[in-house]
Amino acid sequence: MKFEQLQKDMMTAMKARDKVRKDAISVLVSAAKKVAIDEGCRDNITEEIVDRVILKEVKSVKEQIDACPDSREDLKQEYQARYDVFQEYAPRMMSAEEIEAFITEKFADVAAQKNKGLIMKTVMPELKGKADGSVINQVVAKLCQ
Repeated sequence: MKFEQLQKDMMTAMKARDKVRKDAISVLVSAAKKVAIDEGCRDNITEEIVDRVILKEVKSVKEQIDACPDSREDLKQEYQARYDVFQEYAPRMMSAEEIEAFITEKFADVAAQKNKGLIMKTVMPELKGKADGSVINQVVAKLCQ
């Protein structure tokens, strides 16, 4: 996701007076700016930074939804609306089949050792931001059987 596209979408939401959407996109824009400043690339916010921020925010709001008590339906709806907007911008994650194919193709020598820790250590840097860590863990566990 390009940072400029996020900013344009936020402006569109403002003009449409869509407060929920504007607030959600605003969270992504400000988080991306903060990360870029922290990493010393304030003027050049890369797609990798934006994708990383989006995934982090998706995970965060998902935890908020799960932790929200059932009695607070209003909060749950607010979190769910934000989650839905974040999901529109989230990069597509690899499926379990794609992960398995990737590991067996690219890391066949490591996978042959059936050492889960070694496989995870080798594979995670390659798949970070492209696949969910828990899905990777399940696939590696299956390969080690």
